Amino acid sequence: MLTKYRSLWIGLLGAIAALLVLTPTALAFCGFYVAKADTSLYNEASQVIIARNGDRTVLTMANDYQGEVADFAMVVPVPTVLQEGQVNVGDPASVQRLDDFSAPRLVEYFDPDPCEPMMMFDEAEALPSPTRSAAPPGPTVDGALGVTIEAQFAVGEYDIVILSAEESDGLETWLIQNGYQIPTGASELLQPYVRQGLKFFVAKVNLEEFDRTGFQQLRPLQIAYESPRFMLPIRLGMMNAQGTQDLVAYLLTPDGQVELTNYRTVKIPSNANIPSFVEEEFGEFYGAMFDRSYERENKEVAFLEYAWSMAGCDPCSADPLSPEELRQAGVFWLAPNSSIWDTNVYVTRLHVRYSRDKFPEDLMFQQTNNLEFFQGRYVMQQPFLGEATCPAGADYRRSLPARFEQEAQTLARLTGWDINDIRRRLPDVREANFDPNPWWEDLWQRSSQLLSPVVGQG
Repeated sequence: MLTKYRSLWIGLLGAIAALLVLTPTALAFCGFYVAKADTSLYNEASQVIIARNGDRTVLTMANDYQGEVADFAMVVPVPTVLQEGQVNVGDPASVQRLDDFSAPRLVEYFDPDPCEPMMMFDEAEALPSPTRSAAPPGPTVDGALGVTIEAQFAVGEYDIVILSAEESDGLETWLIQNGYQIPTGASELLQPYVRQGLKFFVAKVNLEEFDRTGFQQLRPLQIAYESPRFMLPIRLGMMNAQGTQDLVAYLLTPDGQVELTNYRTVKIPSNANIPSFVEEEFGEFYGAMFDRSYERENKEVAFLEYAWSMAGCDPCSADPLSPEELRQAGVFWLAPNSSIWDTNVYVTRLHVRYSRDKFPEDLMFQQTNNLEFFQGRYVMQQPFLGEATCPAGADYRRSLPARFEQEAQTLARLTGWDINDIRRRLPDVREANFDPNPWWEDLWQRSSQLLSPVVGQG
């Protein structure tokens, strides 16, 4: 069991973690996806899905809670009083599908035979309600603490209360008195939200209902609300932080990329050619590269890992989500009978590694009309290993050592790995049978053929 300070999950999923395909490979043009860097790389990577159109938002908070279910609690600042119909228990598969679809990926391409004429290829074939409780009573007020229970109901395996508070000390006291073990410093971090007039969504697990579900892990909670503010509160999640925390946000909009307004957003290094041996340790590679990029940016940026329409990808690390899967993920604006090709859903994947000193503010977003495609993509360019007897083939073979060295230099620059260790793992050109025939071989053969008739006449 985790300590009592780990028992409170607080904030929007980034907070949660701190407190406390259809086909695996898909063809896309001339490249093949071979590995992905999903959230399993990180010990405590929190995940949220934010589907937003206009002022309407559906927030999905994935749960990776590892402690005793009885100790689980979630406290989330929300802009309005939520009613029972605005809360739902989601499908964990929705989060996993978005993670798989948008994850940084390693792709494989193959050099053609340098002695064969170039052929033009067409584009590759295109890739093919919870149980609810009775109506809640009206608001109840704890006058001594200044806390009001605005709503109270059950959704699936969760018991929900919506609170408002006049001051943060009273809210902290109320939570403690009602079994929520708040760590030291809670009042200080709650105070800005109280001053803004925000409400507090508080969830606990109903153990009987949880046992009835048959699930081994807690399912995501989804909330739907309207607010002109497009934001994600993360400050509460720093309350028990023992260091940095990773948050991956999948932002779904109908228009284009989502950007942060109060922090810089930087594209993760991409489209780099790296040595083939990285295929066996792609997770280690991506983790090292992310760490190095994070340090270079002074630990105070969000990284863009993916931005693309749901209707396409190149290459795809998983099939695009179907209209039904998108609805399960909170996309509410799809037209009836939409196909996968006209879902008008744009995916932005942002990865934030945050700490109290580098990210003192909540994340503020804005929708844009930027339709630029981007993905974290890393390339293995496999050499041609067959016979190459033409002059172009000889030139190709001579170029390979320099190419392998460039890939090694790129890998060392991205990760900080020792260049000499990398070099020792590069392909041996000689072992690959890349040595051309001796330059004189054809010369002597031709001369012998020309002289042989003369010798025969003697």
